[in-house]
Amino acid sequence: MASSDEIPQRVLLDSNECNQFDYPEVFVLLLTVVLMALHFDFSPTSMALLIIITLPSLMILVYNYRRQPSFWTSNIVVILLSTVIGAVQFCTIISLSLGLLIGARLIVSAPENRFKLILVSAVSMIVFYYVSVILNGAAIDCDKGFLPTITLSASIVAILWQYGNIYRQYISYDNASKQTIGRLDTMVSVINKLTRFVPPQVWQPIIKSDDPVSVANKRAKLSIMFSDIAGFTELSDSLSADNLSDILNTYMSCMTTIANKHGAVLDKFIGDGMVCFFGEPDSKGARLDALDCVAMAIDMRREMRSLKQQWRLMGFEGLYVRIGITTGYCHVGNFGSNNRLSYTIIGKEANLASRLESIAGKGDILISQATYDYICHDYECEYAGSYQLKGFDNEIKAWQVLDPDANKGRLSKWVDHTLPGFNLHLNFKDMKNYDYQEIKNHLSLALERIDKEESGIE
Repeated sequence: MASSDEIPQRVLLDSNECNQFDYPEVFVLLLTVVLMALHFDFSPTSMALLIIITLPSLMILVYNYRRQPSFWTSNIVVILLSTVIGAVQFCTIISLSLGLLIGARLIVSAPENRFKLILVSAVSMIVFYYVSVILNGAAIDCDKGFLPTITLSASIVAILWQYGNIYRQYISYDNASKQTIGRLDTMVSVINKLTRFVPPQVWQPIIKSDDPVSVANKRAKLSIMFSDIAGFTELSDSLSADNLSDILNTYMSCMTTIANKHGAVLDKFIGDGMVCFFGEPDSKGARLDALDCVAMAIDMRREMRSLKQQWRLMGFEGLYVRIGITTGYCHVGNFGSNNRLSYTIIGKEANLASRLESIAGKGDILISQATYDYICHDYECEYAGSYQLKGFDNEIKAWQVLDPDANKGRLSKWVDHTLPGFNLHLNFKDMKNYDYQEIKNHLSLALERIDKEESGIE
């Protein structure tokens, strides 16, 4: 079994490259000890060295075939190389040749193993140097003849072989990394597309913590908003599917932007309606959640006025937003099965918000008594009455949220009035100073035309 301490050298190679041998130093060792036996006329010392080196080398050849390199195999190879260097008493050319092989082995080994290999190499050299001195005397003549030249040449070939393997591995790793990057880019692109179907408050914690996702929910106090477009059903009977989808997509896009701005969880779209809630998974407290929910609803009503004016110019009239809001306890979390989950809310308060939305007038925001108790000090509200709603035994008190600008002693930022043949929509919030004169001119022309029409009638 290959050790994880060694750099894996054949993980990504193809089937042909998997048969390569990762320890060419072994061939140099076998060649060197055979030539030394010939050089020293098969002396007892040279034969002993031949046996000591050959047996482990052959075992490495057999063991390492089709296996990944390991620290222990590298350790044995370094010991054998150091043994020969010490046995020849540091003969210059042979020691240099085998030392280069040790250096190459250190380079391809894992950084944390290099010091261990250096230490083992140094100890082996010193031990066998003294063994050689004891057995052969103080000097060995091994720098003459064919032995040094052949050993040096074989070492160079082995090093080139080793770095050829490294180059092939580099190419393989480079190709694999490009493929991995391509797969990651594809995965990121797919995830970015999928996140558009899930509220960010749901998918962001999953990505950050990588916690397991299961069927789980809890009871929590939420502020829930239901909204839809009043008049959309009637309009759909007279419009083409393309115009209808354009209107709906424009509306949903603007309302989604507002919901994200206020930090709402956009639960779902239901036809021309939408469901949002505050309080989970990040709650600011029941009161602040209710205030945020009402503030979001007011912004949606204001945005609808601008959209309505755009649609009037296109010939589509009679569209208004109506909203119902309540605050109370619901069950929120993952509902469904292990194969398909939906993060949503279930409970009586969600039904109440839906009922309030259904009885709200055009452009009205109806809130329950519970929500009113939280926001009444910050927003002007008007008692709308008590209603007997489907699914509720007792009458439900409802309050209408008024325009904040018009009901706090200030001039309203909006003027919006509609009569048959007459549409007036002024959004002072978006007007620029240099537009006022042009607006006055248009209003003056309109007044003159009205006077002429009135005079003609008289």
